[in-house]
Amino acid sequence: MNLFKYIFYIIWRCWFYGWVLFSIVAIFPVLLIVTSSDKLYPTFFKIAQAWANTILFVMGFKIDLYEEQIVDNTKSYMFCPNHTSMIDIMVMLSIARNPFVFVGKKELTKIPIFGFFYKRTCIIVDRSNSKSRLAVFEAARKRLSNGLDVCIFPEGLVPDDESIVLSEFKNGAFRLAIEHQIPIVPMTFYDCKKRFSYTFFSGKPGKLRVKIHGFLSTKGLTLKNCDTLKKQTYNLIYNELVHDLKAVK
Repeated sequence: MNLFKYIFYIIWRCWFYGWVLFSIVAIFPVLLIVTSSDKLYPTFFKIAQAWANTILFVMGFKIDLYEEQIVDNTKSYMFCPNHTSMIDIMVMLSIARNPFVFVGKKELTKIPIFGFFYKRTCIIVDRSNSKSRLAVFEAARKRLSNGLDVCIFPEGLVPDDESIVLSEFKNGAFRLAIEHQIPIVPMTFYDCKKRFSYTFFSGKPGKLRVKIHGFLSTKGLTLKNCDTLKKQTYNLIYNELVHDLKAVK
C-alpha cells in the first residue's frame, strides 16, 4: 500500500469518527430530552434517521435499495439483516419506513457518548447472561405492543474472518417473531464490509446495495418451527451473498 492510500485511510476514518462524535455532541441536550420517555421515541427516531443520512452522505456513501416486498406502515415486523460493518446501523436507520428499535450487544454501550444514547434507546443484551437474554424478550414485547418494529442482526456479531460470508444465526429474532406472529423481513447488505469494514486501512466511498427480500410469514408457527424459520432466513441471505460474489468475479 502506498503512502497516499495510508494518508487517505487515516483522514477518511478520522472524518467518520469525528462526524459521529461531534454530531451527537452538537445536539446532546435535545437527545437527552427525546430519549427520556418512550412516548418521545418516534421523535428520537426521526433525529436518528437524519443523523444516519448525514453520516452516510459525508462519507460518500449512497444507498441503492431494492424491495421485493414493501413494508406496510400499519404492521409490525422483525427485520433481520446480515451484519458486516459499523455502518450497518446507519444503513438500517436510513432505509426504514417506520420507527423500529435495535436489539444490540452490551459492548456498544462502552463507546463514549454514542454508547450512552444507545443504551437509552435500544434493547441491550448480554449474551453471556441468561437473565439478560430473557429480559430482551420482555423488552421487545413492550416495544412491539407500542407499535414499533424490531431489528436484530441474527448473526449476533460481525465475523472476524474476512472470508466468512455469513456467520451462524442465533435464535432470538425467530423466537420473538413466532411468539408475536409477525413476519420476518430478511435483508441483504451487499457492500458494507467492502466499503467500511472493521479493518482500519480499507474501504472507500461508493454505492451501498440493500435488498429487502420477500417476507417470511410466522402465522400458525410455533417455537417448534424456530430452527426451520432460522435456516430459511439464513439460506436466503447466504445464497444472495454467494451469488453476488460469483457475479463480481
